[in-house]
Amino acid sequence: MTPLTQLTYAAEQKSAEVTDWAARIGWLVGLALFVALVYWLMREGWKWRGTLQGDLPELPQAPDEPGPVKLTMSGRYHGSTTAGQWLDRIVAHGLGTRSRVELTLTDAGLDVVRPGAADFFVPLEALREARLDKGIAGKVLTEGGLLVVTWEHGDRLLDSGFRSDHAAEHNEWVETLNQMINKDSNKTEGAR
Repeated sequence: MTPLTQLTYAAEQKSAEVTDWAARIGWLVGLALFVALVYWLMREGWKWRGTLQGDLPELPQAPDEPGPVKLTMSGRYHGSTTAGQWLDRIVAHGLGTRSRVELTLTDAGLDVVRPGAADFFVPLEALREARLDKGIAGKVLTEGGLLVVTWEHGDRLLDSGFRSDHAAEHNEWVETLNQMINKDSNKTEGAR
């Protein structure tokens, strides 16, 4: 075959024309409806979880005079779960919404400011523990890549996960929070 014959032969090859447009369109519409149904079911499940957690009280807000700032941190809020159950996400009052976060630790407690989501405040007497962990509510990181703060809200213990923009800050936060919690619990026991 000469190069000219090959070129002519290649120019004549075409893919088969689509003759059954109705079937193709039907498959595309069916797929789009399936994706919409899955999204709607996920959304309804999220709303149902929020309804089941409706007994959770409103989130506390920061006091007017929180005291001197001990630590600050910028990073990400990855969500809150039932304490000790890292996959049982709490969605009531916006606690399930991932967002940027600005944390401020004062003598009064932990102020959690989240642009685009509900801010909240954890009073010092509600704080129970701080630790480093690797995962919370569907977010898994390297070992020790997540600052997890355990706190009491209403009659529930919650774990809230934060990741600093500078992971080296996590150790200082764990040490400072646990010192404050131990000091506060010793005061409370001494007052009894």
